This record gives sequence, structure tokens and C-alpha cells, in this order.
Amino acid sequence: MRALILSLSSFILLSSSFAANPNVLFILCDDLRPDALGCYGSRHVKTPNIDRLANEGVRFANTFCTTSLCSPSRASILSGLYAHTHGVTNNFTEYPATMPSFPGLLHDAGYATAYFGKYHMGEENDEPRPGFDTFVTHKGQGKYFDTEWNLNGKRREIIKGYYTTIVTDLAMDWLKQQSADKPWCAFIGHKAPHSFYTPEPKYEHSFDDVRVPYPATAFQLDDKPTWIKQRLDTWHGIYGPLFEWRKKFPDQRPEAVKDFENMVHGYWGTVLSVDDSLARMRGWLEETKQLDNTIIVFMGDNGLLEGEHGMVDKRTAHEPSLRIPLVVRYPQLTQGAKVISQQVLTVDMASSLLELCGALALPKTNGKSWVKLVQNGDPDWRTSWFYHYNYEKQFPYTPNVRAIRTDEWKYIHYPHGDGSPDKHMAELYDLKNDPGETKNLITKPEFASKVKDLQAELAKLMLTTGFDDMTDIMPLDEGVKSALPDAKIR
Repeated sequence: MRALILSLSSFILLSSSFAANPNVLFILCDDLRPDALGCYGSRHVKTPNIDRLANEGVRFANTFCTTSLCSPSRASILSGLYAHTHGVTNNFTEYPATMPSFPGLLHDAGYATAYFGKYHMGEENDEPRPGFDTFVTHKGQGKYFDTEWNLNGKRREIIKGYYTTIVTDLAMDWLKQQSADKPWCAFIGHKAPHSFYTPEPKYEHSFDDVRVPYPATAFQLDDKPTWIKQRLDTWHGIYGPLFEWRKKFPDQRPEAVKDFENMVHGYWGTVLSVDDSLARMRGWLEETKQLDNTIIVFMGDNGLLEGEHGMVDKRTAHEPSLRIPLVVRYPQLTQGAKVISQQVLTVDMASSLLELCGALALPKTNGKSWVKLVQNGDPDWRTSWFYHYNYEKQFPYTPNVRAIRTDEWKYIHYPHGDGSPDKHMAELYDLKNDPGETKNLITKPEFASKVKDLQAELAKLMLTTGFDDMTDIMPLDEGVKSALPDAKIR
């Protein structure tokens, strides 16, 4: 009987309205791959504090960014909109001052709001932004050591020390000043694990004995578009200048393999400090008895290629570039650990958090709240979505990208080509049977009908978000065109 009463109590709790005005602690990492965390299966990177969040809350197993680039993705998280709608299409674009954001709506609802760390919308602008009572950031990428900070527009100061530690100190100093009778939303933008990967000294040699082989697809490029092969010795290629190894490709010599290992070791080392940061913040929440009334969100802004398909960095529509971790702890959302397998997107975050906080909804969104999905399941949840990246003249190594990802398939299209008559310009992957995207099926005649179906679905998804120039997904056959009467097809 007691067990039944407890079960019914939990059901009533999760079925009723959420407690008024929970706090929000949003922790955002830069270029964080899910497989660099213990709770997502890393055998080498120990992240006990992030794992504990997952063990007490929700781990979203299939979360993706809608544009794999820092600024557009961060804007999508804040606004719930795709890049073509919010307008932040590259790393040099400001978040529009009049564009609603979930922290801004929380501020309007009476929350104290603050941002600490890498903001990265407007490369050289470190001044305060609308919607935040306190805004502490820096120009550009910042540095792992001794970054110059703009402290809420009042003064600039180089603060000696390791970035992850300093940004945590700044956030905690603000939190300790908050009134107990007013809810708060604190947003922490870590630099880690963005390049150039520089662990703090205590973690410099944490992975020296771990062997890291090249990914399986690093040298399997015969069926890839020409632009990918041409990218190999550029800023985003596996032997370009980004990580300072210039060995002949492919290169399996021990010294070349060691260079690759050192890159990954450094990346992993920066993640360990992020886990330490979370431990400090959680400890303070427990000490002040705010833990269970605080929504803790831990996520990445975009994924990262570490040698897959011969590339490093991001921007492409391949799985390592798209996938991000997302862990949410809030006892009123779910009691105990839960794993959500459905596809969740960056554009879903704003609506979800506003619902949990009981605040006004966004006036417009391309996303959907995952609250119902987590609590009771959602039979209408998406089974497909589209991705887009827009060419940057400052980084001319990646063409425009338009892609659709379903639960089982991915089709990638490059609307403006790569300057070559490459018959492999597009890419098609059977994710169910080939999750590592090792075989591009685009030229296989037996999949021609699948390609047409995916092209049509891609067009429909783009139209639903106001992306209505269908020249971006040409060529479309007449059957596809006739299904899209409102599309602007030229």
C-alpha cells in the first residue's frame, strides 16, 4: 500500500503544474562531442559529476544542432529559431537586439538573469546584451589562460588563471549575491573544449597512455564529394594547419599517429575541468538548498569532427558534426534517470525551459517543447528534421549544406556544388545499418526512390520554417515540385 501511495504521489507530481519559478543553471560547452563524456559511453574520459546529472535526470541520446557552427547554434538555443530566421548565419553576426530569447522572457517574468563566459555572437563585441542584468564576456574566443574580461560593461580586466576556473568563479560570485526570494537564470558559456586544446596543468598528462587510432572513415574518401578531398590540407582538413601537423596524407607513421593522439588527449583534458566546474556549482546548490528547485541543463553548442571523413572542425552534416550532448536535471520533470531516444534539436531548448518555468511562450519558434516527450511520451514527436549551413567567405572550405536526417536515413545536398562535375556531389547514408556513415549510397540505383522521397521531405521541412527558396534543393523531379505548390522553384 505504501509503495502504491508513493507511486501515485509521483504521478500526481509529474502530472500537475510545475513549482513556480524554478531557477535555471544553463551550462554550455563549445564543440563538445557526446562521446567525450562518461554518460555517453567514453571509456577514457571520466566525468562523474556530469554522469551524476544523467543518473538523476534526463539524458537525451540523440540531440542535434541545426547549424554546426558556434554563433548560429547558440542563437538557435536562445531563440528557438533556425539560422535563416534569427539571422545569425556565421560567427561574425550579432544576435538581433529585438529578437526574443528565453533568458529575456524569463527576465520579463521577474527572473534575475546573467551570462558568464563565451558568448560568441559578434566577434569583437564584449559589451552587455539585452535581457541580462549581468553580462560578463570577452572578445572573440578568449584564451585558456589569462583572458581579458569585460565585467558587465564597467571595466575590462585580465584575470589570471585557467578559463574554466575563472568563469566558474565569476558565476558563483554572482549567484551568492542573489536574493532568496527571486528566481534566477545563470548562463555559463565555457570555452572548453574548443581549440586550441589546452588542459590545465593537473590534467596535461591524464591520457598519455591512451592510444587513439584514426577514425575508420579518415582514409575512406573514394565515395566522398570532391570538396571534402580538397579540404584535407586546409584549415579544416586532417593534416591542415589547425592542429599543426603537416604529414603526408594518409600517414600512418608513428609520429603522425602520435600527433593525432596528442590532439585528442588535449581535447579530453579540457573536459575534465568542466566536470570539476559542475561539481563546484552543484555543491553550492546543495549547500544553499536550491538543488531540487533548479533546472540544470548541460549541453554542447555543436559537434566536432576528429578525423572522420578526413576532417576536423565542424560545419558539415555528418554525424560527429551534428551530435551534441544534452543532460537535464530537474526532479519535477522526472523522478530518477531517464533516457530519451527521439531526435531533439537545439531549437527545442527555449520552448522547453519556458514551459518548465511557467513563463510566457516565445512569439515564434521552429522548435517544440520536449516536456511532454520526457514525462509521458509524445506520439507526434518528429521523425525527421533538416539541417543547413551557409557558406562563410572567411572560412571558404565548406560549401552551402542542406540535409535531412530521419530516424534511419540521411541525405546531404550541396546546392552550389564544389566547382567540379562530381557525380558524388550528394551523400546518402543508411544510418540504421551504417551509423558511422562509411558508405555513401548516392550513386546506387536501388536507392533512387529513397533519394526522391528524402528530397521531397527536405523541401517540406524547409518550407515549414519559412525557408522557401527551393533552388537550394534542386534538382527536384516534377513529382516533387507538384507536391510543393507554394515553393519558389526557379
